[in-house]
Amino acid sequence: MRGSCPCSGEQYVRYGGNTACVAVEIGDEPPIILDLGTGLRPLGHALEDRYGLGHPVEVTAFLTHLHWDHIIGLPFCTPMLREGGRMDVFGPPQDGGSLHDIIDRVVKPPFFPVQVKELQGKIEFYEVTDDVIPVGSAKVLVRQVPHVGTTLGFRIEAGDAAVAFVSDHQAPDDRSQVDAAVLELCDGADLVIHDAQYTEEEYRAKATWGHSTVGYAAHVAAEAGARQLALFHHDPRHTDDDIDRLLAEAQATDDARRLDGVLAAREGLTIDLGRS
Repeated sequence: MRGSCPCSGEQYVRYGGNTACVAVEIGDEPPIILDLGTGLRPLGHALEDRYGLGHPVEVTAFLTHLHWDHIIGLPFCTPMLREGGRMDVFGPPQDGGSLHDIIDRVVKPPFFPVQVKELQGKIEFYEVTDDVIPVGSAKVLVRQVPHVGTTLGFRIEAGDAAVAFVSDHQAPDDRSQVDAAVLELCDGADLVIHDAQYTEEEYRAKATWGHSTVGYAAHVAAEAGARQLALFHHDPRHTDDDIDRLLAEAQATDDARRLDGVLAAREGLTIDLGRS
């Protein structure tokens, strides 16, 4: 749920301190994982509890970009430390080498004891930009979104439900216009999970750092005709009480009134998008 870096302490208990990792579950199919931050570690444990240690876990993951807070959980995902575990990772192409090569430059000694290729499970990397990827009964729309460096956003559709994931999004100076690719991802979505790292004051001080305000997150969701918004990528300096306050401010905006609901993402939160 956190952006930039993980954090711990009593002021982060309710919303949590792990960095970006979201699981989208469709029926009994293996989850689709969005980003590989430190939240991947507890998710890996939960998957082993679900399937049992003797049952290899095979999952598909989509990686928005390679900033540390979005990849740091990869070597701590316990199902990938066991024989038979498999993860297919779709992520953005990189200058200076393949996606696999770039990951191996980070997950290696002296920064980490082993490389990804030395894990007992198998992790395969695939480079995507603008594409549609079938995963089980779902399809995942991939689009480039404004941020620092090549960054992707995703839209997962299954049955008549859709969820959009725009974890890192550079808001424009006027916080009014919305990038066409972001609108496409969020169009009529049942849930938009969107970067909401800054207050307006913080944005003015960090306008080129690649993130959005809570108000702009509500604006994006409303402009796209989405149903619900989850504020995501909380700033590590924002305590639980700060997020409560920012959530209330976001809910009070005119844009939020165009939505069915606005909430703040927290660790362990489950949102059921099933339609009756």
